[in-house]
Amino acid sequence: MRIGPVLLALGLVCGTGFAAESLPVGSGRFHFEKRIEADLEYLLHVPREYNSDTLRRWPLVLFLHGSGERGSNLQTVTVHGPPKLVRQGRDLPFILLAPQCPADEHWQNEVLLGLIDRIIASHRVDTNRVYLTGLSMGGYGTWYLGMKHPERFAALAPICGGGQVLDVLLADNRKSELQRMPVWAFHGLKDTVVPVSESEQMIAALKKLGNPDPRLTLYPDAGHDSWMATYDNPDFFTWLLAQTREGRFLTKP
Repeated sequence: MRIGPVLLALGLVCGTGFAAESLPVGSGRFHFEKRIEADLEYLLHVPREYNSDTLRRWPLVLFLHGSGERGSNLQTVTVHGPPKLVRQGRDLPFILLAPQCPADEHWQNEVLLGLIDRIIASHRVDTNRVYLTGLSMGGYGTWYLGMKHPERFAALAPICGGGQVLDVLLADNRKSELQRMPVWAFHGLKDTVVPVSESEQMIAALKKLGNPDPRLTLYPDAGHDSWMATYDNPDFFTWLLAQTREGRFLTKP
């Protein structure tokens, strides 16, 4: 991190003070390092054919839950989304990675990327088909991680979340990736927890950046729970798994 040049100026309206021109003008350099330590529990589902077909590499879906599932009881992660489908007996055709965010914390990009790297190193993952989705707090996490590190994902599917528009508009070295990134967002029009404008402004920012077709599905009768209709729709997973980095993105995953 660099701070400089710096101009210091101080003047007092009344009483005795210092004239601005008498203060020094200088520059400097500031170095800052931060070490992150995290303990993250997670659920991992592999398809039934994973062990029998040892030559095949599989898609990986990272699912980020909402704020209500934070804590230390890992089974609460199965309340919503793809983990719920697995609990109900569905054999999903991809490796599902579902971490649990500790209580009173939020999703951290560096920790999630480290977890993905761990699973890629230990499992047969098709790195051209790594996907990111999440709901509510996890929808925000999907936007944050996906906009900062689009080179890691083949597609993004944030549900009832939001992000930082500047992460898109000031993408700079990530611009070409975000222009090509398949995005399908979802939101309920009657959501009183996260306003629908949160999704709308992120989609608008991607379009302004030059992404030709970021998608936004609005459920007219849905409140905050817009994830059930999304994850129960087979067309959603068909679309998601059809996306690949290969041939679309310029950088390696």
